[in-house]
Order: sequence, then C-alpha cells, then structure tokens
Amino acid sequence: MHGSATDLPARARPNWVELFTPKLVTVLREGYHLKDFSADTIAGLTVAIVALPLSMAIAIGSGLSPEKGLFTAIVGGFLISALGGSRFQIGGPAGAFIVLIATIVEHRGYDGLVLATAMAGLIMIAAGFLRLGTYIKYIPFPVTVGFTAGIAVIIFASQIKDLLGLQLAHEPAALMPKLVALASNIATFNPATIAISLASIAMIVGFRRWRPTWPGMLIAVAVTSLLAWLCGLDVATIGSRFGEVPRTLPAPHLPAFDLAKLQAALPDAISIALLGAIESLLSAVVADGMSGRRHRSNCELVAQGVANVASVTFGGMCVTGTIARTATNVRAGAHGPVSGMLHALFVLLFMLVAAPLAAYIPLASLGGVLAVVSWNMAEKDEFAALLRSSWGDAAVLLATFLLTIFVDLTTAIAVGVTLGAFLFLHRMAEAIEVEVGTSLIKDDIADTIETDEARERIATIGNDVIVYRISGAFFFGATASVNAVLDRIGAHPKTFVLDFADVPLVDSTAARTLERFAHKLERAGTKLYLTSASRNVRRTLLSAGLRTPLVRYAASIDEAIALSRGEKPGGK
Repeated sequence: MHGSATDLPARARPNWVELFTPKLVTVLREGYHLKDFSADTIAGLTVAIVALPLSMAIAIGSGLSPEKGLFTAIVGGFLISALGGSRFQIGGPAGAFIVLIATIVEHRGYDGLVLATAMAGLIMIAAGFLRLGTYIKYIPFPVTVGFTAGIAVIIFASQIKDLLGLQLAHEPAALMPKLVALASNIATFNPATIAISLASIAMIVGFRRWRPTWPGMLIAVAVTSLLAWLCGLDVATIGSRFGEVPRTLPAPHLPAFDLAKLQAALPDAISIALLGAIESLLSAVVADGMSGRRHRSNCELVAQGVANVASVTFGGMCVTGTIARTATNVRAGAHGPVSGMLHALFVLLFMLVAAPLAAYIPLASLGGVLAVVSWNMAEKDEFAALLRSSWGDAAVLLATFLLTIFVDLTTAIAVGVTLGAFLFLHRMAEAIEVEVGTSLIKDDIADTIETDEARERIATIGNDVIVYRISGAFFFGATASVNAVLDRIGAHPKTFVLDFADVPLVDSTAARTLERFAHKLERAGTKLYLTSASRNVRRTLLSAGLRTPLVRYAASIDEAIALSRGEKPGGK
C-alpha cells in the first residue's frame, strides 16, 4: 500500500507547541545532571576561546569596531542557544555576512545596519511561524557553494589592506574599485605588518595541522600581539584605530526611523534574513550529521529572528548560526544548548576582565585569522567537483559565484536559485517516458522529433483498443514531449487507454493538455479511459474538466479494456 505525508494519522504529526519548543526545554525535560553541566561548561569554554578572536576580526572586517562582534556573540549567541531548535547551534557574527554588512555600512552607516537587521529579525520570526524554514533545503547545492566561495574571495580581498599595512584614505566596499585602490597604494606596504600577518597565518595553519585540538587562532593572536608589544613594532592595533574596547554591554537602543527609512532598508533586510536563514539552517544540519540528532528548523528560524533584533538593540550586528563554532561545540562533547549559553557568558567574562588587553592586538593578526577563514570557506573540493559534474551544475555554480563577486549577494542567490529551478525542470521533463502500444505514423512535420522514449512495450489489444502509459512527473515542462507522441497517432481506435500508474504528479498545464486531447478523441468517436491514477493526480484531472462522459476512470488497464467491451471487470 502506498502512502504519503498527507495519509499519516494526526498523532504522527507534531503539533504547534512541539514544533516551536526550544531544544533547551527538551533537554531539561529529559533530565539535566551535574555531569551534563560539566560537559557543557568545557564545551562552552572551548567555543568561547575560538569565538573571541573571530568575533572581533569579523566585526573589523565588516567595517565596524571590534566590540560590536563581542556584543553579538554575547547577546545573539546566548539567545540562539536558549530559544533555538538545535541542541548544539552556536550563534555569533559570521564571515558570510562581512560583505553584506560592509556594503550596508558604507552606504547607510551603522544606524542603517541596525534598522535593516531588526527588520530582518522580524522577517525571520514571521517566516518561522509560517513554517517556511523547511523550504531552505530546496536551495540547490551549487548555489550554496557558489555564493560561499564568492564571499570567501571578497573577505580575503577586504583583508589585503591590513595584511600588508597599506595606507588608504578610503577603501571601497565593492571588489573591483577596492582592488584598484589597493594596487594604486601598494608602495605604502609595511614590512613589520607583513611579518606579523605571515606569523599569524603560519601559526594558525601549523596548529591546525600538528595540534588540531589547540586553539590555534587565539594562540596566534596572543603571540603576535606579545611580539609586536615587546619589539615595539610600528603596526596598526585595535587600540590605535578603535581605542579601548569597553568592558560592559551598552544600554539597549534603536535609532529613530520613519516609513521612508523602513522602505530604504527593506532590500537589505531581505538579504540579511535570507543569508541568515541559509547559514543558520545549514549549520544546524551539519550539527545533526555530527551528532545524530534532528533540529526544528522553524523554531530555529524564530530564535534567529529574536537574536538579531536583540543583538542590534544592544549595539551588535547581524547574528547567525556558525558552522565552524557549532562543529567545535559538538566535537568538544557538548550535551545541549547550555554550552552555547555558557560560551556567551565566557565571552562576557572576557570583556569584564581583559577588555583593555584587546587594544594591543595588531590588526594584521586578525587579518591573518580572516585570511584563513576565507581559505576554509571557499569549499575548493566541492567547487572543483561541481565544475566537473555537469554543464548545468557548473553554470549555476559559476553564475552564483561571479554575481556574488561582481554584483551582490541577493542577486546571486536569486539568479542561482532560478537557474537551478529551470535546470531541475529540464531534467524532470527529459525523464518522462511514454510507452506505447501502436505504431507511430511517420513524422511529416519538420519540428517534430521522434525520441527513443516512445517504444512498444505494451501490446495493442486487438485493433479497437490502444494502451499508452506515461511514466514520470507530468508537468508543464513535459507536456511538449507527451504531445509529440500523442499527436503522431495514426488511425483513432474505438478505445484509448492512458495509464497513470507511474505518474506521481500532474499539474494544471498537463491536465489542460490532456483535456484538449480528450476532446480531440471525442470528436473522432474514441472513448478515453484513464487508469491507475492516484488520489492527488485524479483530483487535478477532475478539476481540469476531465470528467464523465468526456473520460472514464478505471482502477487498472484490464478493467478499462473490460469496460470498453461491455464486459464485467474481472470476467471472461
């Protein structure tokens, strides 16, 4: 017996409360003990050590001051873990947002970013309650790899200035103007800055290869900061560019806004919401794969929305689930969301105790951190594999990649998804087959192509009955193929049987095509029987006007043949 999701009993489907219950509540209901808290404490501390340099580096790379990255890790990270639908998700500032945030800040300032992020948060909350989170999985893999690789290229380009110590009066956010400005000022490089950059990158790569369990990024930043201070190197630091990092969270505040500002910020808000949803749910999927658990995508989306609104209210920036920190959390042995909440509190503790020390961190050290992050983000193996896989996937990948670099992220994702959808429809249309039980007349029309999909596998039952079977999804993209076969029928029989046993779905375009074909047979005096149609397929056909007496329905081919001859089904 065949079934579908709609056939499941009501008890098998989770209710609204179950769908939006945070995983923290689920873990506490299961029983939370001291050993679980110990495991979460160790994991939370491990993740906080990773998050500290990354949060500041991402904020600086986005054109903001370093404390905004820390505020985001504290407020946003805490709420994502407390309210989210994943046991292991770690929230914070993400490298994927650097390009988008830098562009918004350049054109609209920090207040424009706050407004767009708050609106994005509300969009994500609404999308979660509307249960749209499950649709993120339909974004094609080449699109994800393409825009991620494009972001990686832009992130690296954004760090060239700090890696080389170049002196620029203004650094454009767009890639090509940025490269032109960097090239024109290449003579201003600083050897000491380059040495710090290379040392930072070398240590991070070295620790990752030979001591992968050690916090390589934090050690690299600490050692290079100490070297720069001891040697009195003339390099730019957080303190020289941004001043001292504050020790406390700011009071909650949102900028004044009106309808015109909201309208201007809406495109940016949609971009933030889309990228945040994609990144966070991909991160949750990665955690599921590592832990064997399952996340609640719509609950996670609501939590992301709340966290984004709260993050910018407390002086932060866009927040999302981060794949690298989430994976670190799982590998560190976390038991549940408490580890993510503790990670945020550990970052807050660093601010309270050691914030003045951050002023001595060379910007070249953080540039080295982001250079490694961009290299890891690029997904080089997946990129190369997709280029080799098929022309369609390669086209989607390259279009998304190039548009991300040279236009903007929203356009890249929109075009990539659209191309991916057309590619899928093309493949589905090519997959449909029509199995026939009569010879086709010789083609006499130049634009009619007889394909090898039409072949005689079902025998003609005498001279008065012809049986055809459609196999595959019968939708608007496949109607031309089916029409080409049906229109080449020679003499019209007394009975025409069209079998739908292997048709999982029919859309309105295909149903209307069949209706026109049924009228054509009716004018020729041929009875049309539709057999083995599923409940959903039959409903679509009936809504298109395929009803008695225009057509007749039967449970099987044998039943249709018996009925056409006036025999009792199953009789002899």
